[in-house]
Amino acid sequence: MPDTSEKIIAFRGGGFAPKPQRWIGVAVFVFLIAIAEWGTQTGWISALTLPKPSDVFDTFHHLSSSGLLYQHLVPSLSRLAVGAFFGVSLGITVGVLIGLFSHIRSSLVPLVAAIFPIPKIALLPLFVIWFGIGEGSKYALIAFGTFTPTVVATYGAVDNVDRTLIRMGQSFDLSWWSIVRKIVLPGALPGILSGLRISLAIAIILLVAAEMLGAEYGIGAYILEAGSLYDLERLFAGVVLLSLLGVIVSAVISLIERHVLEWRT
Repeated sequence: MPDTSEKIIAFRGGGFAPKPQRWIGVAVFVFLIAIAEWGTQTGWISALTLPKPSDVFDTFHHLSSSGLLYQHLVPSLSRLAVGAFFGVSLGITVGVLIGLFSHIRSSLVPLVAAIFPIPKIALLPLFVIWFGIGEGSKYALIAFGTFTPTVVATYGAVDNVDRTLIRMGQSFDLSWWSIVRKIVLPGALPGILSGLRISLAIAIILLVAAEMLGAEYGIGAYILEAGSLYDLERLFAGVVLLSLLGVIVSAVISLIERHVLEWRT
């Protein structure tokens, strides 16, 4: 008699969704820091090229206890937030319009392609002339630097939306606005958020460059001062602070993706 008992078959429709294993990333950081500490302690790594991680940690502790960390971090965060907000908001708006309207695409894509390769740091003196050496030039540089990559990522994401879904919506007699709101924008959202990672990373780079010119406080000003004094502990403390800022920004975007893109699982 054949075996007619039911067999439990494992679910095979999970796709290629990666499983989060955060401890591996932490272990890599710990391993690299341990290697650096061992190398500097034993003299295998010269103190003129790399400071001891323990000394960098002591510098962080001094920054925190003295209040200097707050004085440098708060202006940087405010500049980053304001500049990136305007650059990303305008970039997403223009990118969506380029993706939806042929006339806007024909008129703006060549302009975006022309200004995208320009090194934004090279434009800092021009922004200083236009907006002054104060906060305006820093906001403008960060906004302009995040604008073009956000535009490119956004209209590319709109172009990559499955046209079969759009035709299906048209066959159900959905209005143009309903198709944009229910099909195009949700379908483009993964690409927009991926582009946002790149745009915010560029914003952090431009933040440091902007603060190295005419800023009394800020992470960039702190790094510039430490570099001019060849104080490696303070210099690496500033670099690590920027790395932590990048990790936090990436984690925030991942959190947003987890909440707004649950439909992909």
